[in-house]
Amino acid sequence: MKLHLTSAENNNLITAYDESYIEVNKQRHTKSIIVLPQQLITDWDVADFAHLTEAHIAVITEHKAIAELKVEVVLLGTGTKHHFLHPKIYQALTAKGIPLECMTTAAACRTYNILMSEGRNVVAALIV
Repeated sequence: MKLHLTSAENNNLITAYDESYIEVNKQRHTKSIIVLPQQLITDWDVADFAHLTEAHIAVITEHKAIAELKVEVVLLGTGTKHHFLHPKIYQALTAKGIPLECMTTAAACRTYNILMSEGRNVVAALIV
């Protein structure tokens, strides 16, 4: 599915999504990624939702660029099906006062673009 937004103002924009890839600024990524308005983290090693651990979420809470962003919300794209995380897995986010929203990856891509275009400090952790 192609996603459309009129202006990204030099921020990362999710331009397309399919079950097998996520496209950011028209560059295709076939593995799970973390998208911030000003940075893209391509080494987030999550194969699928079933293998998501506290360590994967710790990458979000401990990454320097994310800490500096003062994140308002983390969108977790759980793949093609909607899943909820056990609170124990995202406890590190909760401890820092960062809300987590779980949704399908397609919904997370759309929501990221909307929030980013509003100037919100949003992070999308997207499982392919």
